[in-house]
Amino acid sequence: MFVKLAEDPKAVIVVIHGAFEHSGRYDWVIDQLNHYGYHVVAGDLPGQGKTKGKRGHIRSFQQYIDTVQTWINQAKDYQLPVFLLGHSMGGLTAIRTVQKGNVKVDGVILSSPALGMKNGLTRPLYYASKLLNVATPSMRFPTGIKSDIATRNEGYKAHDVSDPLFLRKVSVRWYHEFEKAIVAAFKDIKHYPNVPTLLLQGEIDHLVKVEAVKTWFNELDISEKTIKIWEGFYHEILNEPEREDVVMDIVNFIEHQIDQTTR
Repeated sequence: MFVKLAEDPKAVIVVIHGAFEHSGRYDWVIDQLNHYGYHVVAGDLPGQGKTKGKRGHIRSFQQYIDTVQTWINQAKDYQLPVFLLGHSMGGLTAIRTVQKGNVKVDGVILSSPALGMKNGLTRPLYYASKLLNVATPSMRFPTGIKSDIATRNEGYKAHDVSDPLFLRKVSVRWYHEFEKAIVAAFKDIKHYPNVPTLLLQGEIDHLVKVEAVKTWFNELDISEKTIKIWEGFYHEILNEPEREDVVMDIVNFIEHQIDQTTR
């Protein structure tokens, strides 16, 4: 975990990265958030980035939730409004964290949240993996994910190819915990607190099922929620060539919430 401080801060943003990646891929986003007056708390999720332990492996999705809870606790030390910003699996982690009811934040921003995946295992492989999850849960297999289907940003595509921290294998247990968390996000939707939520989704997402994201959002029964589908965008909307526009949507959402609390 690390903290990057802003001058004259108005809020604290907890940034949660997605599957296979690490917090270093959010340097530009973090700099932008600092520029607009927000402290940022971030870090690498268990089994990813520079964390200790077996890469690409977790015992339970709860490890992610516990980690984010620690980051939120750090953010609250500044006695400022706290917002969660989670991308993909980071968005799913943000959802599960607030659904657990152990945390209070001032807003949630979801970037292409992983609420249904397009490239799941075939049925035979799925049943085989269930057996392996019992027998050899830490056995890893290739993710098969490449940046060219995640973003149109050529700079990120080139960098990811040689990025030593980018995960290329995950464990059988990781896969099953990830799938269980998606199911739980829908099952426990009534446990989602009445917190302002902004959902930003790329229209041409080759990884996440956009219709699943829309279904979850439509079932969400809270007083303030907004969804925006970015036309022509791939999965990683915060890395797309037009990412400055995405950041402005995030900033406008945060500023609106801050304004509401100070009235």
